Amino acid sequence: MRGVPQLNAVGIITSDMGRSIRFYRTLGLDVPETPDEGHVDTFLPNGVRFMLDSEVVIRSFRPGWTRETGNQIALAFECASPAEVDDTYARVTAAGFSGEKEPWDAFWGQRYAQLRDPDGVPVDLYASL
Repeated sequence: MRGVPQLNAVGIITSDMGRSIRFYRTLGLDVPETPDEGHVDTFLPNGVRFMLDSEVVIRSFRPGWTRETGNQIALAFECASPAEVDDTYARVTAAGFSGEKEPWDAFWGQRYAQLRDPDGVPVDLYASL
């Protein structure tokens, strides 16, 4: 019987490391403030590793890499309560980051909101109603 690979890391290639670090720190992640050679990583409370890499780092081993438009990745962060969805959305947008859709009570039974990180990655916030 073959083993099943386990998702244990999420990586994002960023065009502006400082701005991305500020976005994810504002969101509440414990991301180091200073990148190590264009790379930062941290562990989320649930044990998943979260990584940011600069475009320069990616091109160091994939010289032909270019940014493409599209939604190749989306992140979803579970909040402890509907109020935390509202508070987190307000904190991040007040810091000057993009809000895609303000918090709402979704028909599937969650308080939901959508942000965009500095590189356009969709970042959803949700909590059970």
